[in-house]
Amino acid sequence: MSPKHVVFKKVSRDKSVTVYMAKRDFVDHCDFVDPVVYVMLSCTFRYGRQDMDVMGVAFRRDLFLVTRQVYPELQDKEKLTHTKIQQKLLRKLGNNAFPFFFEFPDNLPCSITLQPGLSDVGKKCAVEFEVKAFCGENQDEKIDKQSSVRLTIRKIQFSPEDSKLLPSAETTFEFLMSEKPLHVKLSLPKETFYHGEPLKANVEITNSSSRNIKDISLSVEQVTHVILYSNDKYVKSVAKEETSDSVPCGTSLKQEYTLHPLLAYNKDRRGLALDGRLKHEDTNLASSSIVKQEVLKEVQGILVSYKVVLRMVASGMVGSSEVSLEVPFRLMHPKPEPAKDSESDDMVFEEFKRAYLKGVVYGDDDESPTDA
Repeated sequence: MSPKHVVFKKVSRDKSVTVYMAKRDFVDHCDFVDPVVYVMLSCTFRYGRQDMDVMGVAFRRDLFLVTRQVYPELQDKEKLTHTKIQQKLLRKLGNNAFPFFFEFPDNLPCSITLQPGLSDVGKKCAVEFEVKAFCGENQDEKIDKQSSVRLTIRKIQFSPEDSKLLPSAETTFEFLMSEKPLHVKLSLPKETFYHGEPLKANVEITNSSSRNIKDISLSVEQVTHVILYSNDKYVKSVAKEETSDSVPCGTSLKQEYTLHPLLAYNKDRRGLALDGRLKHEDTNLASSSIVKQEVLKEVQGILVSYKVVLRMVASGMVGSSEVSLEVPFRLMHPKPEPAKDSESDDMVFEEFKRAYLKGVVYGDDDESPTDA
Protein backbone atom coordinates (compact mmCIF):
# COMPACT_ATOMS: atom_id res chain seq x y z
CA MET A 1 0.00 0.00 0.00
CA SER A 2 1.41 3.40 -1.00
CA PRO A 3 2.03 5.85 1.85
CA LYS A 4 -0.31 8.82 2.08
CA HIS A 5 0.97 12.32 1.44
CA VAL A 6 0.86 14.61 4.48
CA VAL A 7 -0.49 18.06 3.62
CA PHE A 8 -0.34 20.92 6.13
CA LYS A 9 -3.53 22.95 6.37
CA LYS A 10 -4.42 26.24 8.05
CA VAL A 11 -7.71 28.20 7.98
CA SER A 12 -8.36 31.89 8.60
CA ARG A 13 -10.63 32.80 11.52
CA ASP A 14 -13.52 33.83 9.30
CA LYS A 15 -12.96 30.72 7.10
CA SER A 16 -12.59 32.81 3.94
CA VAL A 17 -9.09 31.52 3.15
CA THR A 18 -7.44 28.14 3.66
CA VAL A 19 -3.84 27.37 2.77
CA TYR A 20 -2.48 23.90 1.99
CA MET A 21 1.28 23.20 1.93
CA ALA A 22 2.94 19.89 1.10
CA LYS A 23 5.93 20.65 3.34
CA ARG A 24 7.26 23.23 5.77
CA ASP A 25 11.00 22.67 5.39
CA PHE A 26 12.76 24.03 2.30
CA VAL A 27 16.33 22.99 1.63
CA ASP A 28 19.12 25.40 0.72
CA HIS A 29 21.38 23.41 -1.62
CA CYS A 30 23.70 26.47 -1.94
CA ASP A 31 23.22 26.32 -5.75
CA PHE A 32 19.42 26.59 -5.46
CA VAL A 33 16.60 26.36 -2.90
CA ASP A 34 13.59 24.06 -3.12
CA PRO A 35 10.58 25.92 -4.61
CA VAL A 36 7.58 26.75 -2.43
CA VAL A 37 4.01 27.86 -3.22
CA TYR A 38 2.85 31.05 -1.58
CA VAL A 39 0.74 34.17 -1.30
CA MET A 40 3.26 36.21 0.68
CA LEU A 41 6.71 35.01 1.67
CA SER A 42 8.75 36.90 4.25
CA CYS A 43 12.16 36.43 5.83
CA THR A 44 12.54 38.45 9.03
CA PHE A 45 15.47 39.07 11.34
CA ARG A 46 14.41 39.91 14.88
CA TYR A 47 17.04 41.13 17.33
CA GLY A 48 14.77 41.67 20.31
CA ARG A 49 11.15 41.97 21.32
CA GLN A 50 8.67 42.67 18.54
CA ASP A 51 8.25 46.37 17.68
CA MET A 52 10.89 47.41 20.24
CA ASP A 53 12.83 50.47 19.13
CA VAL A 54 15.92 51.95 20.78
CA MET A 55 16.97 55.45 19.73
CA GLY A 56 15.13 55.07 16.47
CA VAL A 57 16.74 51.72 15.54
CA ALA A 58 14.13 49.06 14.84
CA PHE A 59 14.93 45.66 16.31
CA ARG A 60 13.02 43.93 13.50
CA ARG A 61 14.02 43.93 9.86
CA ASP A 62 12.48 42.29 6.80
CA LEU A 63 15.32 40.70 4.84
CA PHE A 64 12.96 39.58 2.07
CA LEU A 65 9.29 40.18 1.30
CA VAL A 66 7.34 39.24 -1.82
CA THR A 67 3.60 39.03 -2.51
CA ARG A 68 1.77 37.38 -5.38
CA GLN A 69 -1.87 37.69 -6.41
CA VAL A 70 -3.58 34.30 -6.47
CA TYR A 71 -7.23 35.19 -7.07
CA PRO A 72 -8.58 36.51 -9.37
CA GLU A 73 -6.12 34.56 -11.43
CA LEU A 74 -3.65 36.53 -13.50
CA GLN A 75 -2.97 33.49 -15.67
CA ASP A 76 -5.05 30.47 -16.65
CA LYS A 77 -4.07 27.73 -14.21
CA GLU A 78 -4.62 25.12 -16.89
CA LYS A 79 -1.64 26.57 -18.75
CA LEU A 80 0.65 26.57 -15.72
CA THR A 81 3.09 23.82 -14.79
CA HIS A 82 2.08 22.24 -11.50
CA THR A 83 3.99 20.03 -9.12
CA LYS A 84 2.64 16.51 -8.55
CA ILE A 85 1.26 17.42 -5.13
CA GLN A 86 -0.43 20.51 -6.60
CA GLN A 87 -2.05 18.34 -9.26
CA LYS A 88 -3.40 16.00 -6.59
CA LEU A 89 -4.70 18.91 -4.51
CA LEU A 90 -6.42 20.44 -7.53
CA ARG A 91 -8.16 17.15 -8.28
CA LYS A 92 -9.24 16.80 -4.67
CA LEU A 93 -10.25 20.43 -3.90
CA GLY A 94 -11.88 21.36 -7.20
CA ASN A 95 -12.39 24.69 -8.97
CA ASN A 96 -12.00 26.88 -5.86
CA ALA A 97 -8.37 25.83 -5.41
CA PHE A 98 -5.70 28.15 -6.86
CA PRO A 99 -2.05 27.03 -7.03
CA PHE A 100 0.83 29.42 -6.40
CA PHE A 101 4.59 29.18 -6.67
CA PHE A 102 7.77 31.03 -5.73
CA GLU A 103 11.52 30.49 -5.37
CA PHE A 104 13.78 31.40 -2.48
CA PRO A 105 16.59 33.81 -3.37
CA ASP A 106 19.85 31.97 -2.74
CA ASN A 107 21.31 34.77 -0.61
CA LEU A 108 18.88 34.41 2.30
CA PRO A 109 19.99 32.95 5.65
CA CYS A 110 18.70 29.71 7.11
CA SER A 111 16.16 29.60 9.94
CA ILE A 112 17.91 30.10 13.29
CA THR A 113 16.71 31.14 16.74
CA LEU A 114 18.56 31.94 19.96
CA GLN A 115 17.28 29.97 22.93
CA PRO A 116 15.63 32.31 25.44
CA GLY A 117 16.24 32.16 29.16
CA LEU A 118 13.65 30.85 31.60
CA SER A 119 12.65 34.40 32.57
CA ASP A 120 12.65 35.87 29.03
CA VAL A 121 9.30 36.93 27.59
CA GLY A 122 8.14 38.02 24.15
CA LYS A 123 9.78 37.40 20.79
CA LYS A 124 13.29 35.98 20.71
CA CYS A 125 16.27 36.81 18.52
CA ALA A 126 15.76 34.81 15.34
CA VAL A 127 15.77 34.56 11.57
CA GLU A 128 12.26 33.41 10.61
CA PHE A 129 10.36 32.58 7.43
CA GLU A 130 6.60 32.83 7.08
CA VAL A 131 3.97 32.25 4.42
CA LYS A 132 0.83 34.34 4.73
CA ALA A 133 -2.46 34.24 2.78
CA PHE A 134 -4.99 37.02 3.16
CA CYS A 135 -8.03 38.74 1.63
CA GLY A 136 -7.98 42.43 0.80
CA GLU A 137 -8.67 45.03 -1.85
CA ASN A 138 -4.94 45.37 -2.53
CA GLN A 139 -1.73 43.88 -1.21
CA ASP A 140 -0.64 47.07 0.56
CA GLU A 141 -3.65 47.58 2.78
CA LYS A 142 -3.62 46.64 6.45
CA ILE A 143 -4.24 42.92 6.78
CA ASP A 144 -7.35 41.86 8.66
CA LYS A 145 -6.36 39.05 11.03
CA GLN A 146 -9.82 37.54 10.72
CA SER A 147 -9.31 37.07 6.96
CA SER A 148 -5.71 35.96 6.95
CA VAL A 149 -3.73 32.84 7.70
CA ARG A 150 -0.01 32.54 8.39
CA LEU A 151 2.27 29.56 8.76
CA THR A 152 5.92 29.38 9.78
CA ILE A 153 8.19 27.51 7.41
CA ARG A 154 11.93 26.87 7.56
CA LYS A 155 14.90 27.23 5.26
CA ILE A 156 17.42 24.51 6.12
CA GLN A 157 20.68 23.08 4.84
CA PHE A 158 21.87 19.49 4.69
CA SER A 159 25.43 18.31 4.85
CA PRO A 160 27.32 18.61 1.55
CA GLU A 161 29.31 15.70 0.20
CA ASP A 162 32.12 14.74 2.58
CA SER A 163 35.28 16.53 1.51
CA LYS A 164 37.45 13.69 2.91
CA LEU A 165 39.27 16.40 4.86
CA LEU A 166 40.60 15.23 8.23
CA PRO A 167 40.68 18.36 10.43
CA SER A 168 43.74 18.65 12.63
CA ALA A 169 45.94 21.17 14.36
CA GLU A 170 49.30 20.80 16.03
CA THR A 171 51.75 23.15 17.64
CA THR A 172 54.84 23.33 19.80
CA PHE A 173 55.00 25.25 23.06
CA GLU A 174 58.25 26.45 24.61
CA PHE A 175 58.54 27.42 28.25
CA LEU A 176 60.92 29.53 30.24
CA MET A 177 63.77 27.55 31.79
CA SER A 178 62.88 24.45 29.75
CA GLU A 179 65.37 23.28 27.16
CA LYS A 180 62.91 21.15 25.20
CA PRO A 181 59.33 21.94 24.04
CA LEU A 182 55.85 20.50 24.48
CA HIS A 183 54.27 19.15 21.29
CA VAL A 184 50.45 18.85 21.06
CA LYS A 185 48.25 17.54 18.24
CA LEU A 186 44.43 17.50 18.05
CA SER A 187 42.63 15.74 15.20
CA LEU A 188 39.14 14.63 14.16
CA PRO A 189 38.26 11.59 12.00
CA LYS A 190 36.13 13.71 9.62
CA GLU A 191 35.03 17.28 8.92
CA THR A 192 31.25 16.87 9.29
CA PHE A 193 29.38 15.28 12.18
CA TYR A 194 25.62 14.74 12.24
CA HIS A 195 23.23 15.88 14.96
CA GLY A 196 23.03 13.17 17.62
CA GLU A 197 26.27 11.53 16.51
CA PRO A 198 29.08 11.12 19.10
CA LEU A 199 32.11 13.23 18.24
CA LYS A 200 35.45 11.49 18.64
CA ALA A 201 38.63 13.55 19.04
CA ASN A 202 42.20 12.25 19.05
CA VAL A 203 44.82 13.87 21.29
CA GLU A 204 48.57 13.34 21.04
CA ILE A 205 50.89 14.97 23.57
CA THR A 206 54.67 14.60 23.59
CA ASN A 207 56.01 16.34 26.68
CA SER A 208 59.76 16.84 26.32
CA SER A 209 59.63 19.96 28.49
CA SER A 210 60.44 20.25 32.17
CA ARG A 211 56.80 20.94 33.03
CA ASN A 212 54.04 18.53 34.04
CA ILE A 213 50.77 18.52 32.07
CA LYS A 214 47.51 18.11 33.98
CA ASP A 215 43.82 19.15 33.95
CA ILE A 216 43.34 18.02 30.35
CA SER A 217 39.86 18.84 29.02
CA LEU A 218 38.06 18.97 25.69
CA SER A 219 34.94 20.92 24.77
CA VAL A 220 32.71 21.52 21.78
CA GLU A 221 32.06 25.24 21.45
CA GLN A 222 29.30 26.87 19.44
CA VAL A 223 30.28 30.25 17.97
CA THR A 224 27.31 32.48 17.06
CA HIS A 225 27.73 35.75 15.16
CA VAL A 226 24.71 38.07 15.21
CA ILE A 227 25.67 40.11 12.15
CA LEU A 228 22.91 42.71 11.81
CA TYR A 229 22.78 45.72 14.14
CA SER A 230 25.28 44.62 16.76
CA ASN A 231 27.83 42.23 15.24
CA ASP A 232 27.75 40.38 18.56
CA LYS A 233 29.70 37.17 19.02
CA TYR A 234 28.66 34.47 21.49
CA VAL A 235 30.84 31.46 22.34
CA LYS A 236 29.17 28.73 24.39
CA SER A 237 30.29 25.24 25.32
CA VAL A 238 27.71 22.60 24.32
CA ALA A 239 29.71 19.51 25.37
CA LYS A 240 32.68 19.04 27.69
CA GLU A 241 34.94 16.21 28.83
CA GLU A 242 37.16 16.85 31.86
CA THR A 243 39.74 14.11 32.33
CA SER A 244 42.06 12.98 35.09
CA ASP A 245 44.82 12.25 32.57
CA SER A 246 48.23 13.78 33.09
CA VAL A 247 51.49 13.82 31.15
CA PRO A 248 54.56 14.17 33.40
CA CYS A 249 57.71 15.64 31.90
CA GLY A 250 59.53 13.26 29.63
CA THR A 251 56.41 11.19 28.80
CA SER A 252 53.71 11.15 26.12
CA LEU A 253 49.98 10.50 25.74
CA LYS A 254 47.88 9.29 22.84
CA GLN A 255 44.17 9.11 23.62
CA GLU A 256 40.74 9.22 21.94
CA TYR A 257 37.96 11.14 23.70
CA THR A 258 34.21 11.18 22.96
CA LEU A 259 31.98 14.26 23.18
CA HIS A 260 28.19 14.54 22.84
CA PRO A 261 27.04 17.97 21.54
CA LEU A 262 23.28 17.66 22.11
CA LEU A 263 20.53 20.14 22.89
CA ALA A 264 19.16 17.62 25.41
CA TYR A 265 22.11 18.48 27.68
CA ASN A 266 21.69 22.23 27.17
CA LYS A 267 17.92 22.80 27.48
CA ASP A 268 18.19 25.79 29.84
CA ARG A 269 21.24 27.48 28.30
CA ARG A 270 20.24 31.02 27.38
CA GLY A 271 21.57 32.29 24.04
CA LEU A 272 22.35 28.97 22.37
CA ALA A 273 21.67 29.01 18.63
CA LEU A 274 19.05 26.46 17.55
CA ASP A 275 17.67 25.42 14.18
CA GLY A 276 14.39 27.23 13.48
CA ARG A 277 11.59 25.60 15.44
CA LEU A 278 8.12 24.71 14.21
CA LYS A 279 5.57 24.92 17.01
CA HIS A 280 4.54 21.27 16.84
CA GLU A 281 8.08 19.91 16.62
CA ASP A 282 11.21 19.82 18.72
CA THR A 283 14.51 21.12 17.36
CA ASN A 284 18.26 20.76 17.83
CA LEU A 285 21.44 22.79 18.08
CA ALA A 286 21.77 25.09 15.07
CA SER A 287 23.49 23.55 12.08
CA SER A 288 26.75 25.03 10.85
CA SER A 289 26.19 27.89 8.41
CA ILE A 290 27.40 27.40 4.85
CA VAL A 291 27.54 30.66 2.90
CA LYS A 292 28.48 30.94 -0.75
CA GLN A 293 31.51 33.12 -1.38
CA GLU A 294 29.63 35.72 -3.42
CA VAL A 295 26.95 36.24 -0.74
CA LEU A 296 27.48 39.11 1.71
CA LYS A 297 27.66 37.77 5.26
CA GLU A 298 26.16 41.04 6.52
CA VAL A 299 22.71 40.05 5.22
CA GLN A 300 22.76 36.60 6.81
CA GLY A 301 21.46 37.78 10.19
CA ILE A 302 22.97 34.97 12.27
CA LEU A 303 25.94 32.73 11.42
CA VAL A 304 26.88 29.61 13.40
CA SER A 305 30.09 27.58 13.51
CA TYR A 306 31.61 24.91 15.77
CA LYS A 307 35.04 23.96 17.04
CA VAL A 308 36.66 21.41 19.37
CA VAL A 309 38.94 23.04 21.95
CA LEU A 310 41.67 21.16 23.84
CA ARG A 311 42.92 22.76 27.05
CA MET A 312 45.51 21.72 29.61
CA VAL A 313 47.65 23.22 32.36
CA ALA A 314 51.45 23.12 32.21
CA SER A 315 52.84 23.45 35.75
CA GLY A 316 56.45 23.88 36.79
CA MET A 317 58.82 25.45 39.28
CA VAL A 318 58.11 28.98 37.99
CA GLY A 319 54.31 28.74 37.93
CA SER A 320 51.55 27.40 35.71
CA SER A 321 50.18 28.37 32.33
CA GLU A 322 47.24 27.19 30.19
CA VAL A 323 47.87 25.59 26.83
CA SER A 324 45.07 25.31 24.27
CA LEU A 325 44.48 24.14 20.72
CA GLU A 326 41.34 24.15 18.56
CA VAL A 327 39.98 22.50 15.42
CA PRO A 328 36.86 23.64 13.51
CA PHE A 329 34.24 21.18 12.23
CA ARG A 330 30.67 21.13 10.88
CA LEU A 331 27.58 19.96 12.75
CA MET A 332 24.72 19.28 10.32
CA HIS A 333 21.88 16.98 9.27
CA PRO A 334 22.64 14.25 6.72
CA LYS A 335 21.03 14.62 3.33
CA PRO A 336 17.94 12.36 3.36
CA GLU A 337 17.12 9.85 0.68
CA PRO A 338 14.79 11.26 -2.03
CA ALA A 339 11.14 10.58 -1.31
CA LYS A 340 9.48 8.10 -3.63
CA ASP A 341 6.65 9.52 -5.71
CA SER A 342 3.31 7.84 -5.18
CA GLU A 343 0.73 7.59 -7.93
CA SER A 344 -2.05 7.49 -5.34
CA ASP A 345 -4.12 10.60 -4.58
CA ASP A 346 -4.38 9.62 -0.91
CA MET A 347 -3.36 12.50 1.35
CA VAL A 348 -3.43 13.23 5.06
CA PHE A 349 -4.23 16.82 6.04
CA GLU A 350 -2.35 17.72 9.21
CA GLU A 351 -4.40 20.60 10.58
CA PHE A 352 -3.02 23.09 13.10
CA LYS A 353 -5.02 24.95 15.71
CA ARG A 354 -6.17 27.48 13.16
CA ALA A 355 -4.46 27.22 9.78
CA TYR A 356 -2.46 25.41 7.09
CA LEU A 357 -0.34 25.94 3.97
CA LYS A 358 1.01 24.18 0.93
CA GLY A 359 1.02 24.79 -2.75
CA VAL A 360 -2.68 25.73 -2.94
CA VAL A 361 -4.98 28.38 -1.51
CA TYR A 362 -8.59 27.31 -1.03
CA GLY A 363 -11.09 30.17 -1.27
CA ASP A 364 -14.84 30.89 -1.24
CA ASP A 365 -17.34 30.02 1.49
CA ASP A 366 -17.33 26.29 0.81
CA GLU A 367 -16.36 24.08 3.70
CA SER A 368 -12.80 22.84 3.18
CA PRO A 369 -12.04 19.15 3.60
CA THR A 370 -10.07 18.01 6.64
CA ASP A 371 -9.48 14.37 5.81
CA ALA A 372 -8.58 12.41 2.74
